[in-house]
Amino acid sequence: MIKVLLVDDHAVLRDGLKNILEMAEDITVVGEAVSGEQALEQVEMCQPDLILMDINMPSKNGIDATKELKKSYPTLKILILTMYSHDEYFMAAIREGADGYLLKDSPSSQVVEAIRALSKGESVIHPTMTKKLLSLHQQKEDSPNDNQLTEREKEVLICLVEGLSNKEIGERLYISDKTVKIHVSKIFKKLNVKSRSQVVIYAVQNQLVPLPPSS
Repeated sequence: MIKVLLVDDHAVLRDGLKNILEMAEDITVVGEAVSGEQALEQVEMCQPDLILMDINMPSKNGIDATKELKKSYPTLKILILTMYSHDEYFMAAIREGADGYLLKDSPSSQVVEAIRALSKGESVIHPTMTKKLLSLHQQKEDSPNDNQLTEREKEVLICLVEGLSNKEIGERLYISDKTVKIHVSKIFKKLNVKSRSQVVIYAVQNQLVPLPPSS
């Protein structure tokens, strides 16, 4: 059973989410919080496996709460569920350790599946965010973290973060689908990830791709 803590300052939304989640046989809501500060307290009491976290809340926002929670509970899964599709919110959340990022316009079934995916060690990112991640592909200094990737693998990585399919990557880089699959497999192995969503999160957290300047 996946134990979930709901963190959102809107009671109607919490009630709706709770009803939806508890219809799933493998998910149970063990607690609720109306702020990031209260979330820190509830984690001690409820011992959840995963937190469904809003961003804009009183007392302490979801990003700051994520940062503190990940320091104290590194294995705790945190799924951001927010109305904000701004790049700066997404990247701040990922950098502070969020395991997934969904927008509140996501279907309820997608939220349920995201919770299941995170509980298995996978990651989930709203398609809108993956497409908005990169604004420019230039003027990035190499960091020690990406030295293990070849130049071609770095190009493929940028395409993965953009959300391109293998076919689209092949068309952009003028290589075959089979070659793309080989590069993707090597990237997964070198970065120790298991899914495309995890690639995006790893790339953002370790600054392996050019990011829009923070405001």
